[in-house]
Order: sequence, then structure tokens, then C-alpha cells
Amino acid sequence: MPAISVVGPFEHAASRHSTCRGLIDLRTNRPFWRIHMTFFHRRHVLQLAGAAAASFAAPAIAQARPALKIASVETLSGPGSTVNRLWSLGLKYCIDKLNAEGGWNWQKIVYAEYDTEGPTGGASQKTQAAIADGAHIIAHGGSSNIDGQITEDVRKWNLRNPTAKVLFFELGIEALELTGAKCHFHFFRFATKADIRIRALVAGIKAENALGQKVFSINQNYSWGQDIQAAIERSAAENGFTVVDKVLHDVNKIQDFSPYVARIAASGANTVFTGNWGNDLSLLLKAVQAAGLKVKFDLPGALSAAGPAALGYFHAELWNPEAFGAFGQELWTDKTKMGTVPSTSEAKSILSLLFLQQALKSIPEAFEINVEEIAKSLEKTSYKAPTGDVTMRPADHQLAWPIVVSSVEQGSKFPYDGTDMGSFRS
Repeated sequence: MPAISVVGPFEHAASRHSTCRGLIDLRTNRPFWRIHMTFFHRRHVLQLAGAAAASFAAPAIAQARPALKIASVETLSGPGSTVNRLWSLGLKYCIDKLNAEGGWNWQKIVYAEYDTEGPTGGASQKTQAAIADGAHIIAHGGSSNIDGQITEDVRKWNLRNPTAKVLFFELGIEALELTGAKCHFHFFRFATKADIRIRALVAGIKAENALGQKVFSINQNYSWGQDIQAAIERSAAENGFTVVDKVLHDVNKIQDFSPYVARIAASGANTVFTGNWGNDLSLLLKAVQAAGLKVKFDLPGALSAAGPAALGYFHAELWNPEAFGAFGQELWTDKTKMGTVPSTSEAKSILSLLFLQQALKSIPEAFEINVEEIAKSLEKTSYKAPTGDVTMRPADHQLAWPIVVSSVEQGSKFPYDGTDMGSFRS
């Protein structure tokens, strides 16, 4: 029976204020001194104005500046919450650090979490709640269905409320339609997508002489899995391999993957590509291991379950703690503050806010937060990450970020799940 490699491309929330022109009476929005002219003799007014300028002007102006508000709309309870919570953990960790550095616009950034509890209806309700609470930016990373609902809710809100628009930061969902048919100006994706992942993955594996000529594709039957399968097929002709068989299966419903493993073995494939995640990935790898085939994978929470089957697995991501050098070490050391060992989910949340911080530097301090200005600044921002320059593509607001192709080996400096295995960049 041939040795077979399984490779995968993934790992795995507006307040408006009137422009302030000095000290004002917040009840009437009229200049303070004019209001009080009727109560004091003119010679006392100048004395009062001077005292006010000395004692209260700066605090009053600072208090009038609105705080930037970021809302995480995520599944924080119920099925899927363990994985989906990671995006929120990364956001909170980074916002705490940004606030310790002074926040923005003379104010600390305000962060709030809204639990969708799973269904898309809950996501829509919580998105509206976040906007009603004054959120300027909605962030989400854990579910394609929820992501699609939020981006549509944001688009419709902005059409109905042109003077109180909000932005949507998509942190982890890679469906092509989000930067395609569903793309809109106020959407920004801080993740890759299927074509980007597969191109990087194939290039990395070929550089290691580990691709082979025959490829088997197995993926979950929804937008992400379908996009991955299509990307694999497009890549075949460009890179000299053949897709000998392909499978799209139900999501999180298959309990026994042994029939698919038998099909993999019968195909004669050298390499298996999968975009599977969660339980489907874990069960697939266990079935491959049970059949005596060579398996490779990397997913926090699954390494200890897969054991030696994980060794040699290739994956392509924006994040690798080794590749990020001192920054990777800092996040790893701060895992107790973050509440988790940093995976790509937390890392992408953090990196999205660092990119935002860079964009905010070009926006003058003001008495009003203008999300249109933030969006335009994001389009023009360049951020230097440890792995290279990061930009936002203006045409569809897709992040352009260097991809790290990694493999799982023993003796890693950054081991996962109590094992001696971790992700090495290749």
C-alpha cells in the first residue's frame, strides 16, 4: 500500500457626535459662554472664561471625543463555542494591549461581545444590538453562515443609515462569494481564501519534493469545501499533478470515514488534499491511521488525539509562531493572558487590529468617528509583519499577506496539546 500524505490548507463587536468647537453646553449644543452671559455681568464672564480654560477646557474636550467601539459577534455558547471563542479571545487580548498604549483619539477602545448562540437569526439580532449600542466595527470569524448573515445585515444597515455606517471585519471565513458576489465597500477580510491557500500550499509542498503526481481531494460539502475542491482542480494543470478522485461529504455528520479511506487507497493517490476542519478532520485522520496509511495534519486540539499521525502534515496559514520570531514568542509567552495557546484564530484577530492601528495613525484626532475615513485609510495601509509586507487590496478588500507553509515535526519550540509536536515552517 503506498504512503499517502494528507495536506490541508487551513488551521484551525455608531455613536455620532456633533462637531465640537470648544466648550459647549451638552443640553443645547450652544457655546458655553453665550449661554451664561445672561446670568453674569460681562466683567465676570471674562474671568469665568479664563478659569474654565485653565481648569476644565482640556478635560471637557477630551470627554467629548468619542471612543472607537469594536464588537465581536460570535458563537460563545453552545455547539461550536469552544473553537469560535478563540476569535474573541484574540480581539480582547489585542485591544487590552492597544489601550495600555493609549488607545486612539484620546480614548480607550471599547470592546464588547455578543453571543449569537449558534443560529444565523441570533447573529442578525446580535448584530443589530451591537450597532444600537454604538459599535463602529463588527468582527466575526467562526462560521460561514453567520458571516454571510452579518455582512448582509451591515450592508443593508449602511444603505438605510448613511450617516451612521459601520464596518465589518471578517477574521476567518474564506468563502469566495464574500469578496465576490457579496462584496461591499464596508467589508474587510483579514483571512485568506481557497485559491490563495492552495497556491501557497502546492508551492510549499513542491519545494519539499513531497507532492507526487496523483492527488485525492476530500472536502466538506458546503461553500468552503466546494471552493477548496475547485481550487485543487484549477491547480492541477498548472502544477503537473492529476486529481484521481474527489469527494464532497456532509458536514459533521460522518462518524466512520473508513469507506473514504478505502477509496483513497484504491485511487493510488500519493497525496490527499483536504480543507476539512473540526471533528471531520479528526475522524478522517484517525481512519487513515487505522488503515496504516501515512497521515499528516496540524490543528490545535487535535494533535494529542492523532498522535504520530500528525507528523509531516503540511498546512498553509498566515500564522506560524516560529516564522513570526520575537512576535511569535511574545504571543506564546502571553498565552496565560490570552487564555489559550495562540492558534491562527487568535493570531488573525490580533493581526487584524494591528493593521487597523496602523490605519488609524493616518486619521487626525477628531470629535467624530468617521468610518468612511477609516475604510479609506485601511485601503491605503501597509503594515510590516515579521513575515513581510501586508496590504489591503482596494478592489475587493481582501488582505494580501505572506502565507507560511508549515509541517508538523517533533521537537518543536512551540509544542501543542501537551505533545512534543509543533508546526515548523518549511
